[in-house]
Amino acid sequence: MITVFGSINMDLVARVLAIAKPGETVLSRRADSFFGGKGANQAVAAARVSGGRIAVAMAGAIGDDAFGKACRDNLAANGVDVDGIRIADEPTGCAFITVDERGENAITVASGANMAVHTAQVPGEILAKTSILVLQMEVPLAENIAVARWAKQMSARVIWNAAPVPAGAEKGAVADMLAVTDLLVVNEHEAITVAAMIGDNAGGDYLVAASRLAHTYSLTCIVTAGAKGAFAVDADGTQIHAAAPPVTPVDTTGAGDTFVGVLAYGLAEGRELQDAMQRACIAASLSCLTAGAQAGMPSRDRLEATLSA
Repeated sequence: MITVFGSINMDLVARVLAIAKPGETVLSRRADSFFGGKGANQAVAAARVSGGRIAVAMAGAIGDDAFGKACRDNLAANGVDVDGIRIADEPTGCAFITVDERGENAITVASGANMAVHTAQVPGEILAKTSILVLQMEVPLAENIAVARWAKQMSARVIWNAAPVPAGAEKGAVADMLAVTDLLVVNEHEAITVAAMIGDNAGGDYLVAASRLAHTYSLTCIVTAGAKGAFAVDADGTQIHAAAPPVTPVDTTGAGDTFVGVLAYGLAEGRELQDAMQRACIAASLSCLTAGAQAGMPSRDRLEATLSA
């Protein structure tokens, strides 16, 4: 089983010619709503490529409101086990996203119920079956650390997507999280930032940052680099590269989450890291062809058809 412990949001998306600069107002013709939250996105991505072959469970929190009910129903409709989702006293998380004509995005997240997520809400019977635990940074870091330690005691592998990197996170807490991480997934900027947070200046080179993080904490650091694909660095310095197929993106929102979810599924079904990364890169590229974080996430059939082609 893959268990995703993390955020559940409703995304409100506006398309603009250019993303607003500080103090600037830009106009958009309309705003559309999409299901999101990095945790929910990663759970949906994993469940879609699984097609029911491996169970995917979501543990998170929603508000007692229409957005929360819709988000829970959407996860269930995508084949995700929702027994670990609880109702909090805060409103359901909401993300405000602007997407420019090149497909680039800027995102502001109102966390709401996501800050009320607790390790204790994860059903013990679910964690006992978990082979892969997936974490992100849209819920309290202390809860991530606690559930990761619990999962490690149960012999699960921990994938930590350190995104978004929290401003002001304490060095000790970040180090504690890295100590219970098997695979750290970051983009180029996040790799450098996380390395700096634990006192390692990588000189602006994300592969140097990845190498030092991997060596210091005996983990595998995977850096997603957009059109350049993804790079993995092991603790012994071994590097792996997976290429990304060229696409003309409509919306890059959710591409990183697609990568993480499909990577988690690939590892859960026993694939080698190179193969799992390659499939994740292709899935992430496919997700960029449709607006919305989850809308373009490929099914198992679509991913297999693309691989065959």
